[in-house]
Amino acid sequence: RKNSSENILSSVNRRLLHEGRLMLAESTRLLDVYLFLFDDFLLITKIKRNKKKHGGSDTNLIPVCPSLTPELQSFIREGGFCTVLDQPIPLDRLTLKSIEPV
Repeated sequence: RKNSSENILSSVNRRLLHEGRLMLAESTRLLDVYLFLFDDFLLITKIKRNKKKHGGSDTNLIPVCPSLTPELQSFIREGGFCTVLDQPIPLDRLTLKSIEPV
């Protein structure tokens, strides 16, 4: 949902608890996703890889937020980025179930 009055990630009271990669099963395919677990919601983003090569530029010089995990920093330096897959899921509406690995 578009909400121009507030950026969902800008709350000073919100804390990032955990983040990491995951494979999401979506009907007939698997999606490479990156999850951000905040203290009030779960944000699922789709990992995109930039197909264009940076001609001769040193990707280590790209500034990356130091609070990100080294894995995500490396991914961004390689030209990757994350796009929000769907609306954030409030934790009070989230149910977790343990399932057998595929």
